[in-house]
Order: sequence, then structure tokens, then C-alpha cells
Amino acid sequence: MPAAPTPTVAAPGEVVPDPEPETGLVTIESDVQTADNTTGVITAIGNVRIIYPDRGVVATSRQAQFFTRENRIVLSGDVDVIEKDGNSLRAERVTYLVDEERAIADPLPGEQVFSTLFIPPPAADTAAPEPLTP
Repeated sequence: MPAAPTPTVAAPGEVVPDPEPETGLVTIESDVQTADNTTGVITAIGNVRIIYPDRGVVATSRQAQFFTRENRIVLSGDVDVIEKDGNSLRAERVTYLVDEERAIADPLPGEQVFSTLFIPPPAADTAAPEPLTP
């Protein structure tokens, strides 16, 4: 039986448990899925839903392709990405570069990408900045 994780001491008298280890598990639901071992491309088509618990992300689209050799995921068609912290992204096409943890969103021609970002307020113990004077 593995030993229990050792807690981390963050400050005198305060004990913070170790974070849960990442599993790397990604769940893909869709109407149809294919995998090509020659190219390393996994394709999901129709009512695609991707759940990535390690990153707290749920994404939906009409199609998704995972390019395993490049570690890149391309979602296309009515893409919605929602993160557990409240951030969201809506676009026609989103390319996620897994190794860089970076997303590139593209709209339909003549349209725009829409995102909602949660920006926490400053800490209560932080003094308010001095107003700018002309």
C-alpha cells in the first residue's frame, strides 16, 4: 500500500495538503470517432464533448481532431470552451497547443471571437492605488 502524501507546511501553524496528481485523462464523447494509426490523428464528429478534468475544462463543438504527434487539438464548428474558474471562449475554430497550454481562436468570416474572463478583485489588504493627476 502506498504511503500517504506528506502535507506541505505553507506558514507557521498552517498545513496545506499536497495537490491531487494529474491523471492525463481526457474523455471524448461524439456521434462518430475514428483513429488513424498511420497519421496519429484521432477524429470525433458530431455532438463532440471533451472533458479534461486536470485543467478543469469542458469543450463542445461539431468536430474535433487530436493530432497526437504534434500534441495539438483542433475544435471546429460552434466551439464553446468553459473552464472551472468561469472563463469561457466561443469561436468557430479553436486550436489548442497542449504542450504550450495555449489556445488560438478564429471566428467565422465577418464574425468575432467571444470570451468571458474572470479577473479576481485585488486582495483586501492591498492599499488602493493613488489616483493619477494631470
